[in-house]
Amino acid sequence: MSFDLVLFGGTGDLAWRKLMPALFQAFRHGSLPPGGRIIGVARDELDDQAYRALIKSRFDRVDLDKRPSQEEFARFAELLHFIRLDVTKPADYARLAELLQARQADTVVMYVATAPGLFTAVCEQIAAAGLNGPQTRVVLEKPLGHDLASNRAINDTVRRVLSEKQVFRIDHYLGKPAVQNLFALRFGNSLFEPLWRRETIANIQITIAEDLGVEKRGAYYDHIGALRDMVQNHALQLLCAIGMEPPINAHADAIRDEKLKVLRALKPWTVETLQQHVVRGQYTAGNLGGVAVPGYRDEPGVPANSQTETFVALRAEIANWRWAGVPFYIRTGKRLAERDARIVVNFRPTPHAIFSTPPGAANRLVINLQPKDGLELHLLAQADQRGRSGMAPLAPVQLDLDFDKRFGSERVGAYERLLLDVIAGRLNLFVRSDEQEEAWRWVEPILDHWRHSTHEPRPYAAGTWGPSASSAMIARDGYCWSEEC
Repeated sequence: MSFDLVLFGGTGDLAWRKLMPALFQAFRHGSLPPGGRIIGVARDELDDQAYRALIKSRFDRVDLDKRPSQEEFARFAELLHFIRLDVTKPADYARLAELLQARQADTVVMYVATAPGLFTAVCEQIAAAGLNGPQTRVVLEKPLGHDLASNRAINDTVRRVLSEKQVFRIDHYLGKPAVQNLFALRFGNSLFEPLWRRETIANIQITIAEDLGVEKRGAYYDHIGALRDMVQNHALQLLCAIGMEPPINAHADAIRDEKLKVLRALKPWTVETLQQHVVRGQYTAGNLGGVAVPGYRDEPGVPANSQTETFVALRAEIANWRWAGVPFYIRTGKRLAERDARIVVNFRPTPHAIFSTPPGAANRLVINLQPKDGLELHLLAQADQRGRSGMAPLAPVQLDLDFDKRFGSERVGAYERLLLDVIAGRLNLFVRSDEQEEAWRWVEPILDHWRHSTHEPRPYAAGTWGPSASSAMIARDGYCWSEEC
């Protein structure tokens, strides 16, 4: 199957940090379909050779094991081409159309890795140039809008020129091997399904923690914040994967229908719950790994009086028969104690205790997403009975399955998997427009509440787990975050 992958923003940060390394890995692994072209598109004055040289220089900045040898890059570079294009000028799209139509590839992928404000213009110009035929697939990066109204406006424009099956709204978390194993755990095994409900589960915690700050993206991040950057997409997609009902099959719409039901079942916000169940924070100067790091307002490009949140913790509830009354706690933030993404499923205690157990000991399932990829099952077992009479107390034990050790750490990466799925036309791991709109509808009251609030984000020192109000929020239900218990 021949394909042309047109990369709008082909000289940008996302292109060289994520997309080109992913495409090279697919090429190295032999999974990239033969007969393909990768066409970088940008306003730079480059030809094919100059573009290849630029991409080669960028590979020096990726992880050593992902860098091509001279011979490997020479073969990969044969796929790389460049065309100068201003996304606002129709004449430039005519030249792109001429280049693509001369080859008539089986599949044309338009990856729009530009500023979100250009998404509608690019899609409209693609259609005006006659490049929206059935062989075309358009990939849209997040964030798709900054609120519900802007998201709808983008989706309405896209729907006018493309069918839903041509649009691939990418959330790279869904391409992570660990998230794939989350679906496999739930729907490929019968072990946990009888337990996956309110009668046996006390609470579920979703943590996406970063130890890095905003680095050089301060000006950009200050217009986004943690809620838009992580909760509206990544965290809610994880919540859907945990909370959804088993789909009738593995087809894309069957999976996305069930995720949509979860988003629609999320309890709406009230004035009271917005005050009690949502915490926003902003990191101050602190220490990470023995190194002093600046506060958010001291980062380049960040206003000195910024109100943008770098941390969010919240309590959600899915109002249906399976999950009614079970709190789902979500938290995400920058400059936290460590880089960690995990889901912790805390089971209820035994209804009647006949053994002596340590305080706080309980059954829980930990689904590690990054940097470790695997499962931990925490149980209680009888301790050593030597020198004792009667029943010995129970002690915590742990079953640990490390997927990297079991399957190898060089598995298909998120962007590599998703790019191959786009080329193949598989929509399972991409977000449908109605899912996206429901997610925005749920988070928008939080944004409105903050917009009218007189309270600043709660400060927390870099290198900690966020503001103390986050711990107080979960403690009101009688629980604690997993690292505190």
